[in-house]
Amino acid sequence: MVQQKSPDKKISNHLQQDIVKIAGKTIFINPFLYWRRFDENTNKWLREPGQMSEDQIQPNRNRFYPEIDWSDLSEDQKLIKDASVEMFLKTLELISTFHPQLNSGQLLAVERKMAITKKEPFEKWVKRSFAKKARAEKNEKRKFQRDRFIRSWKEWFILENTQQVLLPIIVIVFISAFIGWSLGVSKNSCNPYFEQNLDQSI
Repeated sequence: MVQQKSPDKKISNHLQQDIVKIAGKTIFINPFLYWRRFDENTNKWLREPGQMSEDQIQPNRNRFYPEIDWSDLSEDQKLIKDASVEMFLKTLELISTFHPQLNSGQLLAVERKMAITKKEPFEKWVKRSFAKKARAEKNEKRKFQRDRFIRSWKEWFILENTQQVLLPIIVIVFISAFIGWSLGVSKNSCNPYFEQNLDQSI
């Protein structure tokens, strides 16, 4: 019988994939493990794709994806891969900032492990980020359309011509409702059953 891995062992395995030990130092290659040391601007910079220009990303495509022929990819695939390259570059920048003692050879070792272990996690993160952004934009568009619809109706109602047209209509509707109600009451009052019930209630 195959024993299932305990939660602690799974967490330990994930952490092992997220660290590199160099010269007695533990280096996190998961950028989100540095979040306690972020300010708000750095957090936004890391979490939102599109913070780096194409001039920064495209020259590094083959650096992190040497096995891919980019001409064979669809535009959506290129978008995801480019955003993942951006995540690689941002992570290396964070590591260099928080571990300034690392030399170029040590940074290269960190980069190699990242290229092996972080492609799939970064791509998943990017897809979730794009989906979240798309939902936010859709909700914002709906809110804008709703607000514009309400605003247009309000503007229409306050027009002088609209008020001149609506006032007689409102008066007619009110009079019609009153006449209908009056006819209904008078009809019931002529009904013997209505009068009988009225006498019994008295």
